[in-house]
Amino acid sequence: MTLEHYIPVIEDLSRDLPAEVRYRRLLDAIRRSIPCDAIALLRLDGDQLRPVVFIGLREETRGRRFRLSQHPRLNAIVNSRQLVRFDADSELPDPYDGLMYVPDGGLHVHDCMGVSIYIEEQPWGVITLDAVRPGQFDDVVPRQQELAISLTSAVITAAERIVQLQQQLRHGHQVTAELNRELATAEMIGSGAIMQRLLEEVDVVAATPLTVLIEGETGVGKELIARRLHLKSDRFDQPLIQINCAALPESLAEAELFGHTRGAFTGAIEARAGRFELADGGTLFLDEVGELPLALQAKLLRALQEGEVQRMGSDHAIKVNVRIIAATNRDLAEEVGAGRFRSDLYHRLSVFPVTVPPLRDRGQDILQLAEFFLERDQHRLNIQKLLLDDGARQALLHYRWPGNVRELEHLLSRAALKAGQERSRSGWVRIGTRHLDLLDSVPSRAAPLAVADDAPAGSLNALTRSFQAQLIAAVLKKHRFNVAAAARELEVDRSNLLRLIKRLGIDAGR
Repeated sequence: MTLEHYIPVIEDLSRDLPAEVRYRRLLDAIRRSIPCDAIALLRLDGDQLRPVVFIGLREETRGRRFRLSQHPRLNAIVNSRQLVRFDADSELPDPYDGLMYVPDGGLHVHDCMGVSIYIEEQPWGVITLDAVRPGQFDDVVPRQQELAISLTSAVITAAERIVQLQQQLRHGHQVTAELNRELATAEMIGSGAIMQRLLEEVDVVAATPLTVLIEGETGVGKELIARRLHLKSDRFDQPLIQINCAALPESLAEAELFGHTRGAFTGAIEARAGRFELADGGTLFLDEVGELPLALQAKLLRALQEGEVQRMGSDHAIKVNVRIIAATNRDLAEEVGAGRFRSDLYHRLSVFPVTVPPLRDRGQDILQLAEFFLERDQHRLNIQKLLLDDGARQALLHYRWPGNVRELEHLLSRAALKAGQERSRSGWVRIGTRHLDLLDSVPSRAAPLAVADDAPAGSLNALTRSFQAQLIAAVLKKHRFNVAAAARELEVDRSNLLRLIKRLGIDAGR
């Protein structure tokens, strides 16, 4: 063992490098000094370990969150100040089984060791090393271990200090508050190019006061993007107030947004601040903004232009300092053309539009997200180990995901519950294609939907509206025009269904 493997890492200590690059170069140096098949650096976040950088593990490992209560090996490493090595025949489950690259994809007995990392006497995380061949670490001498541990602490300390200085210069706030802010944004799962470009774009505009319009299909994670925009802005320590415009009954929408005085309407027994006032100094997130009725759009436009609101029942204007983030699953430009959305409000909201990609376009991110949800379900369902077999992985990658990330989350929860009935003696559960009940219900990328020769002609918007009208009318008739019952079957909010009935001109009479 020589020091030469670590010289580039030592030289890096004086350079301004991104933390992930710094950590990856560190792991590469340790791996050359102590040969292994997989090495990982994991950060301690409360009661779980989050992968930061790894080599030799499947990419979907990035989506895992290893709860210490579920992973006794990692728990043992965290709670020891010494290097911990596990016997090849240890009965403790290995956290990386199913995640390591092994010749036949099976689960092998292998050599495993790890050490906890402490920074300023506080636990920071762990480094783990795994080798497929049992006994591979027999020749590792204490000097190698000590050097790797010392250098790891130095690299992490340098990276943390650089981050702290950058944060102090940028915001002038306490470093602890800034670290909490970074932690809160950690769950943006996805390392694919399309998602990384989106996050880079989001981070650039987050630091500005510009109004942002988040566009994307239902279930893609627009709310997470809104949260990231807020947390990455200089308003991160101020309130983020969210309102779902699609769930607002038209009669109460104005009061919810702008507030009301006592006696402003029947039932207003006391004055109440609206969402604009509650968000003063912070951010107001208008989710599904395309569902606002035209009359309310005009009042929203005035609030944005004047920077002030007026409570219902009051003549007094209240100044507010609010950054607006809006989101929609509609094509607002098309809605403007159809006369359902104000052109001036659209241009006011879309100062900086960002589009969240549908899950079907995100490639390997699907498996990272799947691992994240499986780790959570594993904990909730008290399953020792929850894995996807290769067939299930391929099925997830080729599914069209009309419901996007939300559909993936719910699909895996159902699959885990079904597969859990077949758990082995070891407590392990494998999810196969037979457990993924939605995979045959929507055509995959490999089997595109065939279009009939006599398919109706017309714009997509017109055909969609026609289908909506026919479906709603049929369901209303089925339930004898009981709107509440129809809303339950269609899985929409009752007030939103009433708005659709009005917009589509459906006769809801008996």
